Amino acid sequence: MSFKDHPGNGQVPPTAAGRAGARTETFLHRARIPVDLLQLGMRVVQLDRPWNDVPVLFQGFTLSTPEEAKVLRQYCSWVVVEDEETKLAPVLSKIPQLRQKTTEPMPETRTLEQEFPRAKETWSRTQDFVDKITVDIIENNTLELGQARTLIKSCVESVKANASAMLWMGRIKNRDAYTAEHCLRVAVYAIAFARFLGMPDEDIETAGMCGLLHDLGKLKVPSAILNKPGPLTPDEYVIMQSHTTHGFNLLKQDESLEPIIRDVTLHHHERVDGHGYPTHLPESQISRFARLISIVDTYDAITSDRCYRDGRSPAEALKILYQNRGQQFDADFVEAFIRMIGIYPPGTLVELNTGEVAWVVSTHPGRKLKPKVEIVLDKNRHRMTPYILDLSLQTTEDGEVREIRTPLPDGAYGITINERIHN
Repeated sequence: MSFKDHPGNGQVPPTAAGRAGARTETFLHRARIPVDLLQLGMRVVQLDRPWNDVPVLFQGFTLSTPEEAKVLRQYCSWVVVEDEETKLAPVLSKIPQLRQKTTEPMPETRTLEQEFPRAKETWSRTQDFVDKITVDIIENNTLELGQARTLIKSCVESVKANASAMLWMGRIKNRDAYTAEHCLRVAVYAIAFARFLGMPDEDIETAGMCGLLHDLGKLKVPSAILNKPGPLTPDEYVIMQSHTTHGFNLLKQDESLEPIIRDVTLHHHERVDGHGYPTHLPESQISRFARLISIVDTYDAITSDRCYRDGRSPAEALKILYQNRGQQFDADFVEAFIRMIGIYPPGTLVELNTGEVAWVVSTHPGRKLKPKVEIVLDKNRHRMTPYILDLSLQTTEDGEVREIRTPLPDGAYGITINERIHN
């Protein structure tokens, strides 16, 4: 038996092997593939990190159970597999399609208006759940997390139908309920992002669970430190950092949770340059899901109002993420997240160069400055019958190209997102 590499796919050199027979030879090829394309029966010979950093039993093994494939998807971004060329070819042909997912809008099966009622109900039920476990943590009650997966499934179904509806819900923020609302928003962002990346539904749900539960440890941090308006002292910063360990210990109460959820709770503040906390993990030891949650967690923290400061704009948050890619954050994930969320995320109120005022309805990864909008005020700032306009396609009657001039704060010209959602 001899080996050949599949050309042009970044494969590693093969190892030697003996002949299978005197007259015939089977050529085995090695190919690097994204973990989301793993299939049962594939022989995995290399990971994108040391074998000891992934909870698998063997170094080099044939995938025999869905659970083994799921673990690799949670911790790794790519693996090297080995098989006959005819068996690898169909898998390799899917790589361009998987990459293309992050250059196209997420498919929708329902309009924004059709999905709003379900999104509102799902958001409300999940918010009630987070509020309950918040009280349980503060009062040292036993955590009951059994309902979490069912609620996250409902969030996933809504996002699959029309992601913008749930993203709109996340634009309504109460600065006095930051931690609870933050967990819910991060769950929704994580679900949308995982879907945008092309993850299987099972992993999309798990990403949502990671987001929902990742910051519960902050409820064990004294509010004087959690809400301090000025810089933390070194001692206070140590106490703040302890929220990851508190969260990890809280989730140990529920043995039914997947280990990756506790991993994310503990490690979502690790940095790819090794300067994060609590354990200064190198990049190779930070799980794929922890790297994903760290980005959406930071984005929501930057854009959210706190009791001591106003949130910054989405554009500013994306600039911070981009500037810190490859140092604090996974560079590929940052670039994909920016494509998904857009410079003007769904639910943003904007003023056009015509003077018209509109809501951003949805974004396009390839046209971040030209989203689909809903015009609600004419150029004289008068209310009008709303209508949808794709800025990448439409022009005014005199041929002038409509563009976004500036984002507006919620409430500008008497237009509020709460009124729009509950209209």
